[in-house]
Amino acid sequence: MIIDLHIHSQSSDGAFTVREIFKEAKLRNIELLSITDHDSIGCQETAITLAETAGIRYISGVELNVTFSYTTYRQGKPVSLDFLGYQFDEKNKTLAQKLRQMATYREERAAKILSNLNAEFEKEGIEKLTKRDYEEIQASVDGTLGRPHIADYLVRKDIVRSRQEAFDKYLVKCNVPKYPLYLEEASKLVRNAGGKIVLAHPNDPHGTSLATVTKSLSEQTTIIEDSILSYIDGVECWHSRNDAQTTGHYVKFAKKHGLIMTGGSDCHQKPVVMGTVKIPEYVSHQFFP
Repeated sequence: MIIDLHIHSQSSDGAFTVREIFKEAKLRNIELLSITDHDSIGCQETAITLAETAGIRYISGVELNVTFSYTTYRQGKPVSLDFLGYQFDEKNKTLAQKLRQMATYREERAAKILSNLNAEFEKEGIEKLTKRDYEEIQASVDGTLGRPHIADYLVRKDIVRSRQEAFDKYLVKCNVPKYPLYLEEASKLVRNAGGKIVLAHPNDPHGTSLATVTKSLSEQTTIIEDSILSYIDGVECWHSRNDAQTTGHYVKFAKKHGLIMTGGSDCHQKPVVMGTVKIPEYVSHQFFP
């Protein structure tokens, strides 16, 4: 059974539409799937309908970015962690309202980032971005606006050659803090909507993860036990950037604490890696006993 419970669409920062994801999933014989867009559930009703048509089992999904701090490490300086919400009621009004509020903040944040970019461009003699540029960036987004969309626009304007260069040269320096969603609230939002909340890619070396706090797997799980465990229902044990040691450590940890175990490619379709992470079939039984 091929399972992928971590996929992004154009509703956040993926390259494919929801329809294109299901077309690709069918070609790859994926049998259980979840689209987990960043801070957005706008595509979930469409996804549920398409899944029924495609004959693919579907779990509602979302990826929430949370502001987290732990006093023993990094002098308590906050870091970003990602949490996956699953099997919630996609029509839950409280969850939808909160995500709309966060989307509004994202747009305000993007405008401030553009202002910071223009200050840098002025120093370098590069033509400033205008209101029309901002509108074009917004038009390219089918969901929540974030820095990857700005980066892609800078590539299209030939200001940089790649998304990575946009971040390295400008977007890290010109950043504005994200919406401050804290774990207790994120957990309550998902659980009150009838869902389960899962710590995403806890040791991802290239993403928002506990690896930014400590590289030690045992120290990571100590942090989870101390400050995260009571707010989560599971942990993402299989991920496209996991090594065997990370997966083994978190499977053992999940079993010790009776947590559900999930996994996915974290596919943004750049490249298309949907369904390439080997996830055991018993993962599906946690959602469909």
